[in-house]
Amino acid sequence: MKNRTGEPIIRVTNLAKSFGDNEVLSDINGEIYRGEVVCVIGPSGSGKSTLLRCINMLETPTSGTIVVDGHEMTDPDVDIDAARTRIGMVFQSFNLFSHLSVRENLTVAQRHVLRRSKAEANRVAEHTLERVGLSEKIDAAPSSLSGGQQQRVAIARALSMNPDVMLFDEPTSALDPELVGDVLKVMRSLADEGMTMVVVTHEMAFARDVADRVLFMADGVVVEEGPAAEVIGDPEQARTREFLHRVLNPTG
Repeated sequence: MKNRTGEPIIRVTNLAKSFGDNEVLSDINGEIYRGEVVCVIGPSGSGKSTLLRCINMLETPTSGTIVVDGHEMTDPDVDIDAARTRIGMVFQSFNLFSHLSVRENLTVAQRHVLRRSKAEANRVAEHTLERVGLSEKIDAAPSSLSGGQQQRVAIARALSMNPDVMLFDEPTSALDPELVGDVLKVMRSLADEGMTMVVVTHEMAFARDVADRVLFMADGVVVEEGPAAEVIGDPEQARTREFLHRVLNPTG
């Protein structure tokens, strides 16, 4: 487990989120430190994806504060577009622009948001595609790629913005099983390089092997958190044990 020193790069305080009368998140508190990999696990509907979307302000919290790398995301006066450039997000669906080539998918935000020159944006795109093992696909159409390749392009697109934090929302759940490994390999390499990552996942082996900490969520609250080996291997809470039994022994 990495040393948690200095100021946290993400701090969540008293976070709540409701959709009408449905409270999806209730009094979430936590800190994530630079270089940490934190996996968020739990049943469907537990609030995991909503938590990620609140961190990036794709959902506006009902109450509470979120600070990312010194920027209070929940401050009404924050320049949210500037703050979001520090955060890369990879979704369950790949969200690539189908009418653009892979190269164009990786360079459009660089040029329009970061104001990079065409030459610099291309250089960064080539480098990030190399990191995810897809250099040869730079001029391909997204429709010609497998789902796993499209997700690796989506990761490369996020990395092209040089984020300080990467958020992954079930990045392998839409993939055929034989394509999952290539995406997880890229994510493991990012963890090895020291990228700060928050990963909502149902891949328990990845969480156990790669995460510094695991958060187990149910019914909009964090039920249990701690080192991955403890939360997954020897959980304290009955609710966590019940969930892991169902996930790890689906026919049992």
